[in-house]
Amino acid sequence: MAGMNKRVKVAILGASGYTAAELARILLRHPGAEIVAATSRQDESPRFSQLHPQFTGLLDIPCAPFDSTMLKDLGVEVAFGCLPHGASQEAVADLVANGIRAVDLSADFRLRTPEAHKKWYKEDHHYPDLLAEAVYGLPEVYREKIKTARIVANPGCYPQSVQLGLMPLIQKGWIDPKSIIADSKSGVSGAGRTPKLGTLYPECNENFSAYQTGIHRHTPEMEQVLSDVGGIPVSVFFSPHLTPMDRGIFSTIYATPMEKGLSTKNLREAFQDYYRGNPFVRVVEHLPATKFTAHSNFADLHPISFEDRIVVLATIDNLVRGASGVAVQNFNLMTGQTETAGLLTLG
Repeated sequence: MAGMNKRVKVAILGASGYTAAELARILLRHPGAEIVAATSRQDESPRFSQLHPQFTGLLDIPCAPFDSTMLKDLGVEVAFGCLPHGASQEAVADLVANGIRAVDLSADFRLRTPEAHKKWYKEDHHYPDLLAEAVYGLPEVYREKIKTARIVANPGCYPQSVQLGLMPLIQKGWIDPKSIIADSKSGVSGAGRTPKLGTLYPECNENFSAYQTGIHRHTPEMEQVLSDVGGIPVSVFFSPHLTPMDRGIFSTIYATPMEKGLSTKNLREAFQDYYRGNPFVRVVEHLPATKFTAHSNFADLHPISFEDRIVVLATIDNLVRGASGVAVQNFNLMTGQTETAGLLTLG
């Protein structure tokens, strides 16, 4: 556990991406964390500030190839994995073998069985024991397990917006668990920093497009958590869209009520009760907008009741609450620090 004056030594694996930059931005102002290492698969071992020039003079450490023994020798206690799906498995296994705890931002440890992982990610999982051990990193559900975990599977960005928007309703049994439709829009940074045709400026600017409707690999992640919360199988029809903005997710979630007479006031009070004590979930009376949560770790939720439909509007920043911010929230829980440390910034 981190003492009052101790700064936990951390490493960032896979330093070139957007989530690594967001992690560095948060951790540099964190009173209980010290970035002592970063890794990159690039042969020339660039400095972190070469990969992300905004950190010039602030984080100039070299990004060496991954070596868990070297990280152990540097005193790293927690490593943040920003590696691509598939590449994280072996790195996380090496980390825990060397006594280093991991917050993995890839999807390699989110689904609980090798069979589910292979079905949705089209690749084998080579560490089924570690997969079974990993704790899903949604603090609002798994807070106590996160505190003692060796491996935290950081949750996906889309799933969090949908999970948070539905959990009070599922827990109370107020909606049909097979009626859920999640219509979500994400900024372009959600596709990562590696150039792709669909995210080039001429392709995505002044454009709005759907992709992987009904077959997106974040679907089982949503259903897994919601089924835990409700104690019954929950299914989600998920339709993601790409919208021409840098960051942000806006999810509009539709479900059929199980009983008549629920008012918007009833819903709002239930959401407030459910999320009491959870510092980064805000049940708001205004209509949410992505700019209200941009660059912050907050999730804004706005439930509405109609005669034959319940609708929840949910917004998060896909890079902060959707990735690096909740990773630091998990780190705080793992190291015994205040859950909000380094994270209380507004959009």
